[in-house]
Amino acid sequence: MSDSRNEQVSVSAAALPAHVAIIMDGNGRWATMRGLSRSEGHKAGTEAARAIVTEARTVGIRHLTMYTFSRENWNRPKSEVKFLFELLVDFLGRELANLERQGIRLNVFGALEDLPMATRMALQHAIGRTAHCDAMMLNLALNYSGREEILRACRSLVTEGVAPADITEEAFAARLYTAGQPDPDLVIRTSGEIRISNYLLFQSAYSEFYFTDTLWPDFTPAELHKALETYAGRSRRFGRTQEQIEQ
Repeated sequence: MSDSRNEQVSVSAAALPAHVAIIMDGNGRWATMRGLSRSEGHKAGTEAARAIVTEARTVGIRHLTMYTFSRENWNRPKSEVKFLFELLVDFLGRELANLERQGIRLNVFGALEDLPMATRMALQHAIGRTAHCDAMMLNLALNYSGREEILRACRSLVTEGVAPADITEEAFAARLYTAGQPDPDLVIRTSGEIRISNYLLFQSAYSEFYFTDTLWPDFTPAELHKALETYAGRSRRFGRTQEQIEQ
């Protein structure tokens, strides 16, 4: 993973978001602009992800969620989907020791049972190996759909026979993939698209959003700091007036 010792930590610990969620978009366009294959774009995106994971850990972000593969991504060409999962297995093989050394615990949001066997095995191995790590939680949203996650929680409540009066926000949240983790304070999307693409729909109700034209392979630690600085400069009121906050 990249060495970020020369990066300036630009936001105080008190102003850092506890949970950052990222929609990593733009690998294909990045490759097309350079006359490269989409596979080369995905490889470059993986390198960007390595650097951002390290930087997030360095500055003290406790939870980082990365939109790695949506349920809609199955509609891409089969050869591209196959390559993406092979790239993930390779990433886990190369970076697992680094994750452990940095105290980064791996977790997955999404339906693992639909993934290729080799991918499932690599993920389960990495999840087990990092289960003791407590410096940062790295969530990979894989085969993930925000709407399906909500339906999954609803089915769970029905199956468990929870009475309607007992279905609170807390009870519902406890059945989401994010159970036990804070909602994302900051959601970042790269590549100039201004939408959330079925990502953490329930959890992002009060998130701050940061959209950038930067394509994901060009999203460096310095770009992350820009997002964190923007976040630190915002006032999060959660329905309250500014006067109430200042009291």
